[in-house]
Amino acid sequence: MARIDTGNNLTAAVQQPGAKVSDDGYGLLTCTVVWKQAIANAYSSVTNRGGSCPVAATGTMKSHKWSVVEDALGVATITVDYIGIDSGVNGGVYTNPQVGASQGLTSEHLTTHPNFFTLASSLGFSGAPIAGVGPSPGTISSPNYTATTDGEGRTEYTGNNGATFEKKTGGKFLGFKLPSAGDFYGKTNYLTTQTSFSGHFYTTSSTIPKDLVAKVGRTSGNGSFISGPGSLLPSYMGTGFTYDSKNQLLLSQVNVEDYGLLYKVNYEIRYNRNGYAKAVYADAL
Repeated sequence: MARIDTGNNLTAAVQQPGAKVSDDGYGLLTCTVVWKQAIANAYSSVTNRGGSCPVAATGTMKSHKWSVVEDALGVATITVDYIGIDSGVNGGVYTNPQVGASQGLTSEHLTTHPNFFTLASSLGFSGAPIAGVGPSPGTISSPNYTATTDGEGRTEYTGNNGATFEKKTGGKFLGFKLPSAGDFYGKTNYLTTQTSFSGHFYTTSSTIPKDLVAKVGRTSGNGSFISGPGSLLPSYMGTGFTYDSKNQLLLSQVNVEDYGLLYKVNYEIRYNRNGYAKAVYADAL
């Protein structure tokens, strides 16, 4: 069929009707626009990365990626994807974090159990502590374990459930050595909960991802690791994360990708109910 040219000669890209704009609910805007242009003319005017979106929205969107289909009649169909942040969300600088939580079990040495030396009734434990501190006047800082003799005539010291130590005042934990202890005999580890949060957000700032990467391995007591985005956890997960004056959140991983003129920041946060020792893990802020 012969080609008949009428109307616009398509020397410049012409926007087609039917543009689609989406908001992910966290402040990220995306838009797809279709253009038509004659193949004989360069169409770089709409395929340059970072070009402005022609569709009016509540935020500024820039081109991210594009594709072209050239037909037999010499017309190119150009599909351009745009991405940006709603200016009504955090001033258009970053989106609200999207967060998921994961909780499972991991193995830890029994001596780290919160109920090992003293009764942790506030955590739901009852009865007696696992090893205890020995009869009065034993305390957690100065135990008073009972002297016993092992099968080779060596003196050792025993607390609850056959928990055996090298000294009357504790010292090295030698294990659960009494078969009569039943549940504890020969045991060294227990299963404890391990909670982690993974999330991501988008930002127009190049300093935010750079600053966050530098805070990997540091802790927080409120979910904030740098100034700017604020807490990386939603408020329904809580706003205070401290135990015994120690921060319970540890920034364990950060990955960064760029989309158009935006940066996507993926992160992982670990939660420790007993908090992270300040002598080992520095505070992020």
